[in-house]
Amino acid sequence: MGIERQIVNTSKGRLQYNISGNGSPAIVLINGGSGPIEGWMRILPQLANWSSVFSYNRFGVAGSDKPQEPQDGLTIIETLREVLKIIGLEPPYVLVGHSLGGLYANLYARRYPNEIAGVVFLESSHPKDIELEAYQGKVIKRINKILSVFDSLSPYKKFNEVNFVKETVQQILTANAFPDIPVYVISGEKNNKMMPEIVRTKRLEHQLELLSLSANSKHFSAKNSGHFPQFSEPQIVINAIRECWEQMKGNL
Repeated sequence: MGIERQIVNTSKGRLQYNISGNGSPAIVLINGGSGPIEGWMRILPQLANWSSVFSYNRFGVAGSDKPQEPQDGLTIIETLREVLKIIGLEPPYVLVGHSLGGLYANLYARRYPNEIAGVVFLESSHPKDIELEAYQGKVIKRINKILSVFDSLSPYKKFNEVNFVKETVQQILTANAFPDIPVYVISGEKNNKMMPEIVRTKRLEHQLELLSLSANSKHFSAKNSGHFPQFSEPQIVINAIRECWEQMKGNL
């Protein structure tokens, strides 16, 4: 199943997006690093049965324009806010952030708490995850270094969001406290042979720490999933989003 794409003209360039369904609070899906809109294809139809659902390709992804400036967290959420305003999707929103998208959801909620009804962290990155670089093997570090050199030779790749994770983390650490809103955390717990066990364990610890962002939090375990529960166990993801959405629907 494909996801129909529309184009919105922002002050920084053209972005592809999809808006499906009808209802509030609207659900805003935030992809992982350089992830395409198709990453939501197994959950979007069901979400759209009961609410408005927004998804999009950030700059540099698929048919969206190439980025013209560093894509750190603040830049990304300001662009997202601009898009939501242009297409007329009113807050408050339930943010669903996958992987790196979890950092953006975290930052968005801190910067604009009145616009966010709840956050679902889906296999989300945590600010502490940058410490896990120390556990990478020499081969992985060497490959990353080579790739970073190639990125620096491209006028667009040097602006890629994955090159500004440390800046995004710092923006989170210096932002206001996380607001008093529901937090749902979905973790994939299946072993990954490509990931050292100590990294997998610490990532899970970090994700569980996200529960402490709110007194109103809940953890969902996707035991048969790795980093993409939305593909391997979509119903768990749908159930978590639905529960968060229904909780906030009752408060609006």
